[in-house]
Amino acid sequence: MHDPAHASAPIPVQPSRYPTPRSASLRVLFTCWTVLTPVAAQAQQPAPQPIETPIGLIYRPQPAPSSYDAEAAPEDEGLAGAKMGIADNNTTGRFTKQTFSLDAVALSDDKPDAVAAARELAAKGVHYLVLALPADAVLAVADAVKDTGAVVLNAGAPDDRLRGADCRSNVFHILPSRAMLTDAIAQYLTVMRWRKVFLIFGPTEADKAYAEAVRNSARKFALKITAEKPWTFGPLAKARGDTPTRAEAMVFTRGLDYDMAIVADEEGDWGDYVSYRTVDPRPVGGTQALTSTTWSPVLETWGAAQAQNRFRRLASRLMRPLDYQAWAAIRTVGEAVTAKKTNDPAVLTPYLVDPAFNLPAYKGVSLSFRPWDHQLRQPVIVVQPKALVSVAPEQGFLHQRTPLDTLGVDLPETTCKFK
Repeated sequence: MHDPAHASAPIPVQPSRYPTPRSASLRVLFTCWTVLTPVAAQAQQPAPQPIETPIGLIYRPQPAPSSYDAEAAPEDEGLAGAKMGIADNNTTGRFTKQTFSLDAVALSDDKPDAVAAARELAAKGVHYLVLALPADAVLAVADAVKDTGAVVLNAGAPDDRLRGADCRSNVFHILPSRAMLTDAIAQYLTVMRWRKVFLIFGPTEADKAYAEAVRNSARKFALKITAEKPWTFGPLAKARGDTPTRAEAMVFTRGLDYDMAIVADEEGDWGDYVSYRTVDPRPVGGTQALTSTTWSPVLETWGAAQAQNRFRRLASRLMRPLDYQAWAAIRTVGEAVTAKKTNDPAVLTPYLVDPAFNLPAYKGVSLSFRPWDHQLRQPVIVVQPKALVSVAPEQGFLHQRTPLDTLGVDLPETTCKFK
């Protein structure tokens, strides 16, 4: 018998496992749209424009070394490091459409004026100037180009006053200050518990400045300077034979109580003479013997060996501290340009003191600039001529920001007031 209720009920239809031709076409179109839309959007965006960044280097070539002086500075000291920095910048720049060039000016008797050289470079559109010059020249150049927006990178003057009362807002310091260098020695003495120091200082203004930095470091790390004496025997380290003053120099240390002699001889005239000539057997450090520095051929960790080998292929010699400092200055510009995709100094100057900026520099940590005096934070290596002895900051020296700020003048003590 026919049931009307069942007659009106719909007959269930099982969905097909296969799409109809129309649904398949829609699915293909939707897939293509989702895949190609980002590609089309990227195609509409303008390609990054090439960036060309010239960097200037102003330096004074060293006189040709004597044949017997293997430690004398080579004529291209600093220049060779800058060239390697440019090569490294361009290696990265190949992928980012950025190119870097070096415009080097060698000062001489015929061209002695660093300010004139800097103004000439700035007039050519060079907005980044690396200086391997003394402190007074750094200040003169910084003041001369401040209205052009140029950035000065100090690669050669360790003077603390450049980071203090004589600081300039357009100057960034690549090499450590004297305070950082002597703090590194003082930290090592503290770790070794060699707390009594005999300070010997030379006659030059640089020697006296280094000696004052030693005194400040001794106070900072609770070392005791048990004796101080000026060196009055002349450049015995450069003498090639015995002299009448040798006997007097040998008894120079008689009757003193100290753990280590610290010499302040930045010219290298006599500091090397002190080792092995003290009355009592004591180590020697400071500007000679056990030294603190940015770079040494004995540094081979953290990828430094690879940098040492590349430099040797480029310059046919070993890399020296000034070479490293010039390289780091060039790389500072390269890192900033790469990160901000511009070479405008108005953009890069504030970025250099931003916490986001960092410079990989074969020191085990990335380096950054202190906002209060524009000093590049960095580990300082403590070396003797044939071996790495230690690295400052030493373990156990802590700081609320970074242990690197245990070296040099900290924010509460700074006398730098940027205008």
